[in-house]
Amino acid sequence: MENSLFNFDKRQALTLETNFLLGIDEAGRGPLAGPVVACACYIPPSLTAFFQDVNDSKKLTERKRDELFDRLTHADILYGVGFATAAEIDRLNILQATFLAMRRAAQKFLNIPGAVALIDGPLPAADLTIRQQPVVDGDAKSLVIAAASVIAKVTRDRYMATLDKLYPNYGFAGHKGYGTAKHLQALRELGPCKEHRRSFAPVRKLITPTILP
Repeated sequence: MENSLFNFDKRQALTLETNFLLGIDEAGRGPLAGPVVACACYIPPSLTAFFQDVNDSKKLTERKRDELFDRLTHADILYGVGFATAAEIDRLNILQATFLAMRRAAQKFLNIPGAVALIDGPLPAADLTIRQQPVVDGDAKSLVIAAASVIAKVTRDRYMATLDKLYPNYGFAGHKGYGTAKHLQALRELGPCKEHRRSFAPVRKLITPTILP
């Protein structure tokens, strides 16, 4: 039985007059450390029946996300992943760095005739040359955006687990770079590492002297 996310995509494809609809989503805009990761994903219509349990990554358990990630990345779907580093986030700002990650993720789709990208959120991705349609709360509405959200989230979580081995005292494997009490305590005791986003206020306050009390 087709689910509502796939039905949404079918309606979008008809409205946008395309037979190649991909979804783009990101993970990691809010953390104090690590990259922002984006995924662009296309699921052939012949395979959608195998992914009826795909949903917004935020609504899934870690175990379910891992299971779906393995199924998605071993199936004959097309996907690309793009990173924007902490240094790029500091240089560009988080919104523009997110767009950069999205452009990197979508590289393999640039020359597909008639392709349209559903972008999670209210804004099109700046300088992405594929035709775009922003979808607010898209990861809860669209199958291809939800699939992209799962791949982006799991890719980033596994990357943060790798960083935890390089910087074992920050707890990256647990909090994934978010500003938890444990992470903030480690920041106060150790200072930031090169994976921290120095433009984000909790990190910036630790490295910027102030004369104010």
